[in-house]
Amino acid sequence: MADVTDGGGSSVDAGSSVDVVQLCADLIRFDTTNRGGGDSEGEREAAEYVAEFLGRHGVAAKIVESAPRRANVIARIPGTDPALPALLVQGHLDVVPADASDWSVPPFSGEVRDGFLWGRGATDMKDFCAMVLAAVASGLRPRRELVLAFVADEEDKGDYGAHWLVERHPELFEGCVAAISESGAYSYHVPAADGRMVRLYPVGTAERGTAHLKLTARGRAGHGSRPNDENAVTMLADALHRITSHRWPVRLTPTVRAFLERTGAALGVPVDLSSSEAVDDTVARLGPAGSLVVPTVRNSTTPTMLSAGYKVNVIPSTATAQVDVRVLPGAEDELFEVLDSLLGPGVTREFVAHQPPVQAPVDSPWFDAMAEALHGEDPDAVVVPYCLGGGTDAKAFAKLGMACYGFAPLSLPEGFPYRAMAHGVDERVPVEGLRFGTRVLKRFLESC
Repeated sequence: MADVTDGGGSSVDAGSSVDVVQLCADLIRFDTTNRGGGDSEGEREAAEYVAEFLGRHGVAAKIVESAPRRANVIARIPGTDPALPALLVQGHLDVVPADASDWSVPPFSGEVRDGFLWGRGATDMKDFCAMVLAAVASGLRPRRELVLAFVADEEDKGDYGAHWLVERHPELFEGCVAAISESGAYSYHVPAADGRMVRLYPVGTAERGTAHLKLTARGRAGHGSRPNDENAVTMLADALHRITSHRWPVRLTPTVRAFLERTGAALGVPVDLSSSEAVDDTVARLGPAGSLVVPTVRNSTTPTMLSAGYKVNVIPSTATAQVDVRVLPGAEDELFEVLDSLLGPGVTREFVAHQPPVQAPVDSPWFDAMAEALHGEDPDAVVVPYCLGGGTDAKAFAKLGMACYGFAPLSLPEGFPYRAMAHGVDERVPVEGLRFGTRVLKRFLESC
């Protein structure tokens, strides 16, 4: 772990006015593509930029490398009340690949056009990283100590970023009882029953767990022309058919239940949660808002990869498949018990990756402070809890006992396809949305 004394040449001098849009554009111009499997670039340069920027604004930062050039930035900002426990503010600097031939602008140009900042990472999640830096540069005075973490490798497995830090350097997060990061607190325009347009702000309070499974069917090899009732391919196909045909029941976690009840009340929509059918009907009545919760009322098991055989006239002795399993908080034991019963004889499973679900309290001072910060900039905001269908680095930091929230505030124009931006073509973020988010974030960090 090395102290940083110089870095990547911030374009902003200490004491000058800092524009979050320029900061975000600077970060986008670092090509921090993460192709997975250890193949990445640019993380070190982006980390040096962040560390130098923090240093210029009075915050000492450290760069921690998990492997050569796989860089993470850690910094602490003291609070005005040292009796309060610390808050972790964490974001990732890596991005998924972008094929420039598909884009309207070069994906690492950081170009501003038509009121939007364009580029890979604009919403996932260099926007949040830039908002944190802009808040610091604005003279941030938090009540509680803040730990800032700008990490590598979130777009793969986190083995060089958050998960490595938690396993190898948990002392860096000593005193942190909660964390905020991506995937929450963006405005989502939905029509109410009376025709009003309501601005929902879903704050992430839970995430489904991720379990990538490898299924292996073992049978008897033989000639393709002869009958074989121990055909591994057939055994695997039957197991996959049973898995995909299984209808997982509705399971309402505290977050999902609160989302349905509070969103229904805000929209004037009747909410009936008395049965699986009633829940499905309620979700449908919520219209566009229902799409936010569809992936999280049930567990899911989705086959995604198949492999078997080496010649058409040979029955192989083994066949394999991979299944993407997403599991709600509190449902792991039940899900795997049912899944094992669906595999059938001759088929076994093993984890390729396993990150359990996470859940933070919905009714808590943290959530109340987030709602208050949003209302300070948008008095008509309807702030609701939200369960992510996928996952973030919260799964790593939750291992340290932190309550992890998705709180990366943005104001978005009506009709903006925000959820299509992350990992999509022509990723972009509204410039005024970034400025709104910075104001909200500063309010929260100074008051929580």
